[in-house]
Amino acid sequence: MLVLALRSVRHRPGRFLATLLSAFLGAAVVMMFTSMHDTAAGDGVDRVSAQTLGTAAGVVGGYGTLLVFFAVASTLTVAVRQRAAELELLRCSGATPGQLGRMVVGEAVAVALAGTVLAVGPAMLGGRALLGVFQDSGQVADGVEYAFGSLALTSGVGITLLAAAGAAFLALRRAGAARTGTGRTRARRFLAYAALVAGAASACSTFALSATDEVLMAPPVYGAILLSVGCALLAPRLLTGVLDRLPLDGASAWLAVRNLRQRAGQLAGVLMSLMLFTAVSTATLTAQAVESDAVAASGRVKSVDAKNLETLNFTVVGIIAVFVCVMLVNSLYAATTYRSREFGQQRLAGATPGQVLGTVGAEGVLLTVTGVFFGTLAALAGVVPFTVVRTDAVLPEQFLGTWAAMAAVGAAVTLGTGLATAHRVLRTPAVGAVARGA
Repeated sequence: MLVLALRSVRHRPGRFLATLLSAFLGAAVVMMFTSMHDTAAGDGVDRVSAQTLGTAAGVVGGYGTLLVFFAVASTLTVAVRQRAAELELLRCSGATPGQLGRMVVGEAVAVALAGTVLAVGPAMLGGRALLGVFQDSGQVADGVEYAFGSLALTSGVGITLLAAAGAAFLALRRAGAARTGTGRTRARRFLAYAALVAGAASACSTFALSATDEVLMAPPVYGAILLSVGCALLAPRLLTGVLDRLPLDGASAWLAVRNLRQRAGQLAGVLMSLMLFTAVSTATLTAQAVESDAVAASGRVKSVDAKNLETLNFTVVGIIAVFVCVMLVNSLYAATTYRSREFGQQRLAGATPGQVLGTVGAEGVLLTVTGVFFGTLAALAGVVPFTVVRTDAVLPEQFLGTWAAMAAVGAAVTLGTGLATAHRVLRTPAVGAVARGA
């Protein structure tokens, strides 16, 4: 089966491009920040510089590891679902579930290894640039030299390969649960409610701190993250609830609502990405803007720890934005391409390409509104307590601009990818699309 996996990757590389891109970005991020540990271990590095580099490597490296797993998992889940007929044929031909599992995991590991190798060069360039940012801001001494050592390389390879193998195994389990009609909805619901309770408790704990506490920003931001995770785990139910309450008229809107209701479970990954992106980026950037303005108004100078936190906040948001965009593009591209036969049937039934695009656009709008709405609620749950404690205001003036920018990015990626992919799919003649998907 391992030989079959390598042969499948070699003969049909287009199928694995999304996974390759996710692995490439993930490995680059992990190695770029882990190289800060190698740099901190160099000769002549002072204590403050070593602490700054170690904090950056630990915090952002942890976020990067989680994002690698989720990004690869989202692409592999869609790919495995689209190969259901192929896997079923192999099963009917005598392949055991264990053999199929080894084949899919072998494919994922082979693609992840290729992505890791390609990421070494960009990771070195990115790590050198990151060190320059720390040095320009005075957080790291100018004499510290960049190092890309064995720790960065082994962590990048190990984390990416483990994430790919785990994501492939999870994708197979999800596909098996969908095929047999079984699922772990109770466990998913329990985790969702637990995240919501923990997020609310973390956000509320902000009121127990004072405006001068150094850790003031942590509880509300972590609360917003946990609340967005809880909403993300409940994404199919939230989407269905929104659709049930929409009084929409028109053929395109009616068809969009019907399609989304039937595909709510498959579109959970898109909603999860939108919710997490909106909540994490809006809460983090708004809280950082409030903190910076408060420090400037007091006339004080930021400490090294405060500068480190600011740099990490912006870096984490940037990484999340890149990964979310990758996950959104991959998921929407794969899901829309997979609907080629559906679009062909609609056109044979009398729908024009413009009407099909109108339906896809309406679906994108509904997905965007739902994801941004619940992500915004999670962000507000963190921003409001922080602002009340830090400035005595309720909603900071920085919130609206930050939220608008983040919502615009999410909407542009969602609508742009969905419409562009649907337009590409519609170039295939309707008869050919139906015959090919049959």
